[in-house]
Amino acid sequence: MFIKPTKMILYVAIGGLFAFLGGMVYYSTLDFPELEKSELELLSVDVVEIDSIENRIFLKVIFGITNNGARTVTVPEISYELFANGLSLGSSSYSVSDIPMTGRVLLTSGLQVSLPGEITINLTDNNKDIYEAIAAGESLGYRVIGQYTIETAWQVIDIQFDSSI
Repeated sequence: MFIKPTKMILYVAIGGLFAFLGGMVYYSTLDFPELEKSELELLSVDVVEIDSIENRIFLKVIFGITNNGARTVTVPEISYELFANGLSLGSSSYSVSDIPMTGRVLLTSGLQVSLPGEITINLTDNNKDIYEAIAAGESLGYRVIGQYTIETAWQVIDIQFDSSI
């Protein structure tokens, strides 16, 4: 029983396709160490607006993301919880995942890019002292913990972070 040459060509073509796809998957895993070289730090927390009628403060949180890897990456999402003097002010997120990868901020090797986030603080009994200190413009110790998503054209990973100012 012999395999006809036309079937042999088909089997070789299918085998070549699987080898090509396997090579692509292997090549894409080479991005993981490069993605893990990125760092996120909290640069500043600024008061944007104080709404004394509804007892809310709008804060602008600036993150600095540094790409220490060799590949160009983007950051589509940052999810975080903000603390002031150890008290949780709430959680928020930065997201541009609805924007195609080509329209996002690119982080080339060695570059630090600032990305803004926003958070609204509502006055409660638990945060009254911190709320009044923020409204008065006092200097507070801010800490942010969370995770950010970093991606190349081939891979996406989530990295945990913890930063203070």
